[in-house]
Amino acid sequence: MTPSPLTVDVHAHVLLPEIEALVEGTAGLAEARALDARRNGPAALAVSGPMVRERIPKLTDAQARLSAMDAQGVDVQLVSPSPSHYHYWADQETAAKLSRLANEATAAHCAAAPDRLRGLGLVPLQHPGQMADALEHALEQGLLGVEISSHAPGRELSDPAYEPFWDRAERTGALLFLHPFGCTLDERLDRWYLSNTVGQPTENAVALSHLIFSGVLDRHPGLKLIAAHGGGYLPTHIGRSDHAWSARSDAGAGCAHLPSSYLRRLWFDSLVHDPHVLRELVRSVGADRVLLGSDFPFDMGSEDPVGALRAAHLSDADFHAVRGANAAALLDLA
Repeated sequence: MTPSPLTVDVHAHVLLPEIEALVEGTAGLAEARALDARRNGPAALAVSGPMVRERIPKLTDAQARLSAMDAQGVDVQLVSPSPSHYHYWADQETAAKLSRLANEATAAHCAAAPDRLRGLGLVPLQHPGQMADALEHALEQGLLGVEISSHAPGRELSDPAYEPFWDRAERTGALLFLHPFGCTLDERLDRWYLSNTVGQPTENAVALSHLIFSGVLDRHPGLKLIAAHGGGYLPTHIGRSDHAWSARSDAGAGCAHLPSSYLRRLWFDSLVHDPHVLRELVRSVGADRVLLGSDFPFDMGSEDPVGALRAAHLSDADFHAVRGANAAALLDLA
C-alpha cells in the first residue's frame, strides 16, 4: 500500500453537554449513575472527575482539539461521542431524542474543520427497533457511522433483534465503532481502576466473540466495524476460540469458519499500550486491519500515538499503513 500523506486517528472523543442536559432529572438516571459508581469504586471516581474537567477544552472546543492534533502530528481525527453519553437505560422517547441530538451536535463540532474532523453518532442499543433510523439520521448529518457499546442491558450483540441494524449498516457502508462502556463484572473491578484496565478489554473480547460465534459476520460480511482497544483480549488469545470451535459441537454450531478468520474482516485500533502486543495484533489480524488510535484526550489514551506506533518497530510499509493509509481508505479520505 502506498504510504498515505495523512496521519489518521480513529479513536478520539467529543463531550456533548447537550446530552447530559437532556437526560438530567429523567427517570433512570440516578440508578444508572449508582451502577457506574459501584462498578468503578470511589477511588476511581475521585480521580476521573478532575481528569475530565481539565480536559474539557479539548473535548468541546474544536480549535483546542486542532491545536492538540497539530502537536501530535495528527492530520485527521474520527471523532465519536464520549461513551458516557450512551445512556442505554433511557426510555424510547428519551433515547430517540438523545441519538438525534448526539448526531447533530457531533456533526456541528466536526463542521468547524471538515477537512480534519470526521464524526460518528449514536444509536439506542437498548431499543433495536430504533437503531436503523438513528443510523440513517447520523448519515444524513454527514457523519460516517455510529459508535456502539459491547452490550445493552439484557442484550448481547448476537441478539437477533439487531439484524435489521446490521443489515442497514452493511447496505449503507456505515462505519461502526465498537467501544465498551461499563463491564458486567461489576464490583469485582471496583478497585485500582480495574473497571477500565481489565473491564474494557474483557468487554471487547466478549462482544466480538458474540458477533463471530453467532454468525453475524457470516450473514453480514460487508460490515465495516472498528474495535477499540485493539479488540481487547481476543486477537492475542484467538487460538483458544479456534480450538473450541474445532473440538466442541456447541462452540462450532453458530459460525461457518474458524473464529480467527473473522478477525481479518474487522478493523482494530492500535491502542494496546505495549509495542509487543501491537506487533502481535498486527500479526494476528494483518497490518491492513490495524488503524491508529489514541483515545484522545483521556488519561487512558496515548498523548503520542505515532510514537507508540513507532515503538513497535514494524516494517516501513506496515507502519505507514497503520499510521494513516488504512484509515484513509476506510474513511474514503481524499
